[in-house]
Amino acid sequence: MQLINIGFGNIVSANRIIAIVSPESAPIKRMVQEAKDNGTAVDATYGRRTRAVLIMDSGHIILSAVQPETVAGRLDKEEIEEE
Repeated sequence: MQLINIGFGNIVSANRIIAIVSPESAPIKRMVQEAKDNGTAVDATYGRRTRAVLIMDSGHIILSAVQPETVAGRLDKEEIEEE
């Protein structure tokens, strides 16, 4: 199982990530609000501004305070090290 750091010591399973997106667009904001209402949102921002939204294959939405590019870079780095 491959794990990836999404900021502030929070780690998620990289194999379960479907998408890493910016929270700025209206459809993503609606998706995040629906997940909060349904109890499927995990806020890993430690009170900071949400900069990346991770959509998981389980239907959960994870909010992160690091940039989407940073999370993607960490994911790519892990894949290169595995090879």
